[in-house]
Amino acid sequence: MRAALNFSRLRFRLLLYRIAWFVGMPLAFAYFWKRSIRDPRYRRHMRERFGRGTRISKAIWVHAVSIGEVRSSVPLVRELLGRNERVVVTCLTPAGRSEAEKAFAAYIRSGELAVRYAPLEYEFAFKRFFKECSPSLALVMEVEFWPVMIASARKRGIPIYLCNSQYPEKSFARDRQRGSLRREVLGLVSGAFAKSEIHARRFRDAGVRNVQITGELRFDQPIQTGSVEAAKRCVSAMKLGLPNRPVIAFASVVAGEDAGYIDAMRLIESRCLEEGRPPPLFVYVPRAPERFAEAADILASDAKNMARRSDLFDEDLAVTREAEFADLEILLGDSLGEMNFYLSLADIVIVGGGFVKSGAHNVIEPLALGKPVLVGPSIWTIEYPALEAIEAGAVAKCDTIESLADMAANLLSSTESLIAMKTAAQVFHQSNRGGAGKTVEKLFSAEKKHVESSRRRR
Repeated sequence: MRAALNFSRLRFRLLLYRIAWFVGMPLAFAYFWKRSIRDPRYRRHMRERFGRGTRISKAIWVHAVSIGEVRSSVPLVRELLGRNERVVVTCLTPAGRSEAEKAFAAYIRSGELAVRYAPLEYEFAFKRFFKECSPSLALVMEVEFWPVMIASARKRGIPIYLCNSQYPEKSFARDRQRGSLRREVLGLVSGAFAKSEIHARRFRDAGVRNVQITGELRFDQPIQTGSVEAAKRCVSAMKLGLPNRPVIAFASVVAGEDAGYIDAMRLIESRCLEEGRPPPLFVYVPRAPERFAEAADILASDAKNMARRSDLFDEDLAVTREAEFADLEILLGDSLGEMNFYLSLADIVIVGGGFVKSGAHNVIEPLALGKPVLVGPSIWTIEYPALEAIEAGAVAKCDTIESLADMAANLLSSTESLIAMKTAAQVFHQSNRGGAGKTVEKLFSAEKKHVESSRRRR
């Protein structure tokens, strides 16, 4: 009786949700129009938002919202293609779509893979999408819980799995307290491949069946060797006249952190000068491209000598103005898709987001390059692998800007401590690889059991 009541409540809440989306359709168009003022790509391929697009039949559907999710999906998609599966990758943002088209260009040309925008939350849009692509199953990356997407797949008998999935503590606590639609819809998915045991427990608590721990797919992401080699070539140019000059990178800095990080730079500089060591070169990389100009203005008002990546490097990341590096205080990373270049320059990486409520960003990219990582106190967004990496000595959590500066300065003054943290980063990253293969194995094992169970019921 209780299960029937819960299902009736879910159907009613889904109906209200669908009505809200239908009534709000003009707002959806207004949103895309507004975003297209800054980024014209939002106006393109609009038919895909309503289910029309490139046809690819009997494919495995991988939904990856934007750049981060697309990049984490790369090793998984390659594993699937290696098993002669066809794949359709859907995104929500132009940045995600562009990244997918770049990452899977060869497979798109061969017809093994298609990239489209995911349909908006309309039943008719998913009906068209499923007709054109007829996916055999679906993998939804990270933390995307779209009720109509999940309900539509379930209605048509398409198994849908949460992949590389996490259920952040804040979301879990809020959903559990309020009995949210998201928590109820989770009961409709076929399973979840969770990043860690703590996330697995939360999914089970929400009623998800077939929850398995497969780790974090980002550990399997390929490193951009071209960017790493370019960084090696320009290190000598950056250190002209200062052979022992260290480099500290602030990566994925978000709005609200600039003032604090500028204070950290000044504290680190003062400590270095007090100890008779050359101050670091700071590489500063905003998370969003729309912040490049804003960050440049903020940094230029404080730094004596700040330059943009676009001013000092050509398209191939070759240095064009070497003489300016000796006096350079801050290099602003005003480019997309070159994070591995900026990280490779660094001796220490400070990952942004940890000093605002929205939470810290991906620490795996610097760990993959063997870089010691410092983060602020807000790490709920990267609960895994941050807690494990902190315990392993590869990441340090700093509660204040002052403690962050002290930690960075201590590492620079102690070669032994710096090397120990670099080694811990390398070991931790290597020990956590293999999630893509594990996910595919468990996926096909689960599907095999599902098919066998269905046959027995017949």
